[in-house]
Amino acid sequence: MSTLRTAALQMRSGTDPRVNLETFEALVREAADKGAQYVQSPEMTGILVRSRELLFSRIQTVEADPLVQRAADLARELSLFVHIGSTAIKLADGKVANRAFLFGPNGAQIASYDKVHMFDVDLDHGESWRESATYAAGEKTVVARLPFGRVGLSICYDLRFPQLFRAQALAGADILTAPAAFTRQTGKAHWHVLTRARAIENGAWLVAAAQGGEHEDGRETYGHSIIIDPWGRIAAEAEHDEPAVIVADIDTGAVAKARAKVPNLKNARKFDVAEAAFEGGVI
Repeated sequence: MSTLRTAALQMRSGTDPRVNLETFEALVREAADKGAQYVQSPEMTGILVRSRELLFSRIQTVEADPLVQRAADLARELSLFVHIGSTAIKLADGKVANRAFLFGPNGAQIASYDKVHMFDVDLDHGESWRESATYAAGEKTVVARLPFGRVGLSICYDLRFPQLFRAQALAGADILTAPAAFTRQTGKAHWHVLTRARAIENGAWLVAAAQGGEHEDGRETYGHSIIIDPWGRIAAEAEHDEPAVIVADIDTGAVAKARAKVPNLKNARKFDVAEAAFEGGVI
């Protein structure tokens, strides 16, 4: 199987995991009705909340998390690959994992991935985030071998670190993923540029389900869930921030064609960085 009908779910997750789970299930079923074989949800599907205290009061360990169990059940029931873009998982050490899960059509977990890069930033207009204060960073990337190709897992801020995606491409990834909760501010500036760049520079498909709109905790996310082909063309996009399902047919044969045209993965060379300095005094 080289062609895959792919769906990206755009959500507006809030502070109540039960409501988010209901929305997730409804969107997965909508994607299945549209013929999707692989379905991806955004970062923080299960809960999106600023308050550390409220977060800890509402999340579960992986064994008890209802979203994880329901995703496995839906994958089995609907005969789908279900990819939870990420959800918050309580860890034993007092921190939280921002963790993705991938389930096969038999309901078995194929892979999980913990977000490597923490969103510790200070943006304009006083917008500031410190993910590392709550979340434990992952230490490895993941490429899952599936019947239709290899899928690389990432989460949101990882999108700004091209070396992660290059490592996945060199490991054979045909499809890159970037489920996200991009802020409205950074999304307007960089979302399309970054998603297209990661697809182009690796000659791979990229699927990025996103959070969108104004959330219960006051944050605003950009939406614009997107699927991009290996030549950088947009195959599907939610051109707004409302909840939605977008669908595109992915042909993994296009990966080899793109990489044959521009074989930059093969042409890359190791190099050193030399330093040079101006010695002519003050200008």
